[in-house]
Amino acid sequence: MRLLISLLLLVSQSVFAIPQIQHWQTSNGANVYFVAAPDLPMLDVEVVFDAGSARDGKKSGLSMLTNGLLKEGAANLSADQLAEKLDDLGAKISASVSNDMANVKLRSLTKPSLLEPALELFELVLTQPSFDATSFERLRQQTIISLKYKQQSPSSIVKKAFYSAVFGNHPYAQLSHGTIETVSALTLDDLKQFYKRYYLANNATISIVGALNRKAAEKLANKIVNQLPSGELPAPLPEVAALKKGQIIEINHPSTQTKILIGQPGVARGVHDHFALYVGNYILGGSGLVSHLAEEVREKRGLAYSTYSYFLPLRVAGPFIAGVGTSNKTVDQALKVVKDTIRKFMDNGPSEKELKIAKQGITGGFPLKIKSNSDIIAYLSVIGFYKLPLDYLHKFNENVETVTVEMIKTAFQQRLDLDKMITVLVGKRS
Repeated sequence: MRLLISLLLLVSQSVFAIPQIQHWQTSNGANVYFVAAPDLPMLDVEVVFDAGSARDGKKSGLSMLTNGLLKEGAANLSADQLAEKLDDLGAKISASVSNDMANVKLRSLTKPSLLEPALELFELVLTQPSFDATSFERLRQQTIISLKYKQQSPSSIVKKAFYSAVFGNHPYAQLSHGTIETVSALTLDDLKQFYKRYYLANNATISIVGALNRKAAEKLANKIVNQLPSGELPAPLPEVAALKKGQIIEINHPSTQTKILIGQPGVARGVHDHFALYVGNYILGGSGLVSHLAEEVREKRGLAYSTYSYFLPLRVAGPFIAGVGTSNKTVDQALKVVKDTIRKFMDNGPSEKELKIAKQGITGGFPLKIKSNSDIIAYLSVIGFYKLPLDYLHKFNENVETVTVEMIKTAFQQRLDLDKMITVLVGKRS
């Protein structure tokens, strides 16, 4: 049976070729990352700007509203006209914002009669957004309605309180959707100024995956950002301060369950012990029902349906988070089990058997994570934006295989301090 599993893993890894990443810069300073994928007549393009919520300043929600308004009309096209033209071409433009990034994506067929007009529309969205006042007000009101709903959601309440406590005065403390107060105060001119400041060619990372050759990809990249100006790059984000002491924050909420988040600042992208932390967390709380947390909290004691942990590496140290939702009657027990499990893992690490199984799961499943264009472009944008090595995907499984139990113990002990973690509970205590 073991031989059969090994053969299946070997076959799966040989079927899915590791993408070959090519990199260059456009004439106006945009970094381009390209993977040729000739098997399907599809093209995915993602343009990422260093314009995430960490750039909001005191106007939280600004980056998300700006990014969302881009596809609400461009040049002389209204939002409805733009959407109708994209539908006719079978193309799709989407946009989103995270802590570090603001991205705009295009998916299109590569047939010239469909791709060329789709690229024209994509270029207009990037370079000539109309910033229509009516669309702005509609989008702002939709955001406020969503924020009012989040005020009643335990999951949203616990996340907001957690990020605020972990990051303090750092830009990562504010969530990308902002607050009712900050969004209500935003003006259309705020959005225009934010766009002008951050949506620059030399502040852009372009990822391209699809049935194109290098020459066509170069022409495409130059075309879509040709009208964007170059300018002064954003200042580096400040480092995240380490927590000086632990803190427990309890927020009363009339819910039948209590949501709990435990954590602290974790690590930035590209740290030397990334794979030790990645593999270790897979065993601790990142692998679903077979993780230590799931075994101790759910399987042995039935205290929760799900529990998890993860590191979110960002431009500077993102959070380490462990989470669980449990009955109001079992809050203290569940909290103790989660903390005891983390502490035990930090002290002892995994067993050699657990590490072997984890490596098999990660490396065996990796080909499936890069099997589609959309999978590849997600990795490509991360590699480009965070300046990771171009052979990151090629060496992924190799880096996983080099991890040892001692490396995991060392990494977790150096990066985490359970006595200085933030604990946030949202629910109705018995």
